[in-house]
Amino acid sequence: MAGMTPDTPIPIEIKVHKLSRIVELVYESGERYELSFEFLRVYTPSAEARGHGPGQEVLQTGKRNVLVDAIEPVGNYALRLIFSDGHDSGLYSWDILHNLCIHRDALWDEYLQLIEQQGLSRDVDSTTRPAHGGSCGHH
Repeated sequence: MAGMTPDTPIPIEIKVHKLSRIVELVYESGERYELSFEFLRVYTPSAEARGHGPGQEVLQTGKRNVLVDAIEPVGNYALRLIFSDGHDSGLYSWDILHNLCIHRDALWDEYLQLIEQQGLSRDVDSTTRPAHGGSCGHH
């Protein structure tokens, strides 16, 4: 993976708190981070959301109540999160996850500003999706 190095921190513990909608990550250094399901869904690393270059990102909306249905390991370098809205194509490599942890507050503030500037909603999904409303990524 692009940003992976031998020094990339890997969580030693990953807990899913379904009631509070939080994924908790604990690192060997003692660092402990909490990322909301909504935050993880909004910042999915999938190409469908991030685009294939700067300026091609698709702002994710209407994700306030999204749930993480499952977390699956991908090799020894990433996690796949399966969300209740059917999204499952984002691979959260260890470097991406740690980056989301350490920049969570700034990224969240940026997201809230974008939502407000564009007159969008955390409760209404305005992203393009297939008319049949099926899951993405299943062929």
